[in-house]
Amino acid sequence: MVVRKVGKYEVGRTIGEGTFAKVKFAQNTETGESVAMKILDRNTILKHKMVDQIKREISIMKLVRHPYVVRLHEVLASRTKIYIILEFITGGELFDKIVHHGRLSEAESRRYFQQLIEGVEYCHTKGVYHRDLKPENLLLDSMGNLKISDFGLSALPEPGVTVLKTTCGTPNYVAPEVLNHKGYDGALADVWSCGVILYVLMAGYLPFDEIDLTTLYNKIGRAEFSCPTWFPVGAKSLIYRILDPNPETRISIADIKEDEWFKKNYVPVRIEEYEDVNLDDVNACFDCDEDQKAEEEGGNEDASPLNLHAFDLIILSQGLNLASLFDRGQDSIKQQTRFITKKPAKVALCSMEVVAQSMGFKTHIRNYKMRVEGLSSAKTALLSVIVEIFEVAPAIFMVDLQKSVGDCNEYHKFFRNFCSNLEDIIWKPSAESTKSRIVKNKSKRR
Repeated sequence: MVVRKVGKYEVGRTIGEGTFAKVKFAQNTETGESVAMKILDRNTILKHKMVDQIKREISIMKLVRHPYVVRLHEVLASRTKIYIILEFITGGELFDKIVHHGRLSEAESRRYFQQLIEGVEYCHTKGVYHRDLKPENLLLDSMGNLKISDFGLSALPEPGVTVLKTTCGTPNYVAPEVLNHKGYDGALADVWSCGVILYVLMAGYLPFDEIDLTTLYNKIGRAEFSCPTWFPVGAKSLIYRILDPNPETRISIADIKEDEWFKKNYVPVRIEEYEDVNLDDVNACFDCDEDQKAEEEGGNEDASPLNLHAFDLIILSQGLNLASLFDRGQDSIKQQTRFITKKPAKVALCSMEVVAQSMGFKTHIRNYKMRVEGLSSAKTALLSVIVEIFEVAPAIFMVDLQKSVGDCNEYHKFFRNFCSNLEDIIWKPSAESTKSRIVKNKSKRR
């Protein structure tokens, strides 16, 4: 098996893929630490004139080192790639938790909101304004703590600049003054987004949600929403103070932290300050020559199905129970967007291509990876899915699906429909083998 390395990192499976970047699981061979490796193509960055944007995002992440912010470890480069080494977060998106479990309890909502406010406040003390706060950009670590991610739209204005002008963010979470195109305070705009997130945590749905953008913007501009009857009085009062359409009278983070509902069971996190934030490696990565390139080993990674390393399997499993890989039930990890097949990899890939095309999607195959693209079931937006085959054991393959572009709910609909047409290749343990396993477990307990 070919071992792929970038510097001191052994590279594993792809865990995410977007238009401009691919994210792979990796392991530091010196410390054994698991990391996420974000890989960007240098030519693509240059072609789309994204150098300044990428530099800014990396610089911001190095600046905001906080327990509730995803940590950037380092940046590496070769002649063709930029490698951003990030903290590996195992708990998934807060968005997925809301989708799968519905509204959260008051105590859990408050805890996440307290962590969000602490993380955002710290960013603001460093002059950083996120501008795209939403549950999809809030990750959960193995301890259930919140981690703010995706600083791609963040602002780091020059000292003395207090008014931002760029309209950006996700419409449902954006403050009304951002939509007015007249300039806005980045801190107060982030506070509004935090208020929307608190509402979503406690309600299970958005306070502002209209298909027509004009109607949506009008409702946001007037703060036209209502709180469900189950909201506690304290939470309701705080939300109304946050979702104030007038930024001049909107509550600040300092006042939020003095609110009685917020302060319940609040334990401030301990912050380690880093005096020197060195950005030399960031600049070097965009200017490096052949002598500065990161060590890269291995040939064509897609020449055959990728063998999952032992640490890949551990990360994929729920705890250390590898049976979760074979279970497509509702209790599986992230409603399991992966399954096992005993069919030869090429046969499985061919079957999946036929099914995807029969569902009206276009496919593009490169060795043992397939991109599936087309309109969602609602026919209103693009859905792009990456399908990849991995060898788990001799003659046993895992098929992993990852959403690249599109709505999460539409993606899960696609996955269910896709799998329902693949019954002939999806392997399930037989009733006899399941019964045998139960009997063995009982005998062990005796």
